[in-house]
Amino acid sequence: MGELPKALQVSLIPVLSNNYVFVIERGQQAAVVDPAVAEPVIAALDAKGLELTAILQTHHHSDHIGGTPGLLERWPQARVIASAADRLRIPLQTLGVEGGDHVQLLGEDVQVLDVPGHTRAHIAFVLPESGHLFCGDTLFAGGCGRLFEGTAEQMYGSLQVLAALPAETQVWCAHEYTASNLTWAAEQQPEDQAVAARLAEVLDRRHQGLPTIPSSIGLERATNLFVRAPNPGALAELRQSKDHW
Repeated sequence: MGELPKALQVSLIPVLSNNYVFVIERGQQAAVVDPAVAEPVIAALDAKGLELTAILQTHHHSDHIGGTPGLLERWPQARVIASAADRLRIPLQTLGVEGGDHVQLLGEDVQVLDVPGHTRAHIAFVLPESGHLFCGDTLFAGGCGRLFEGTAEQMYGSLQVLAALPAETQVWCAHEYTASNLTWAAEQQPEDQAVAARLAEVLDRRHQGLPTIPSSIGLERATNLFVRAPNPGALAELRQSKDHW
């Protein structure tokens, strides 16, 4: 009987002031999601003896793709998987994808979702078998991304798509904004005990220097005011409030 394949694992690398780069690994192969910078990613993969086979990018902002050239210098054969609709702004992609596409990654199926709002061509990656979501800047723990290129209607639709995933899905969002998001949410809904309890737990984790990521879809359904918004108009009001908070 042959050796069973090793389970897929996900870890995070804090970079810049509040970004996370995610490392997906199985055996001695790895993929990374939204590499803002290259050096700490190269160091982390080299420390484990991992070979980079793919770079996944959710959108074109420099703090999500800036490390790609350096990673390709180190691992020139790695695939760069990104939105086909944003090829001009993500020029190093080797596989352009769109919502509804499926990609094989480290022995698992990856589903691509269109989730515009933060940017016009933002995508997310879901690994249904192992239960992971990489959502870039669309869904945050306790929040959502600013509407730089999209509309409240688009963001509302995108969040509803993500909220429909299984409750246990692990949410790997690309910034450590959770304490800020929930502090604001607690001010908006001071009677909400679920938000208050989550905020207390988050503040404790941050006090210990620990990340608040991953979250879960179930937790976001319960405590994320943007996910709970009943319609695009309500989401627009929440986003304006948070933008000026």
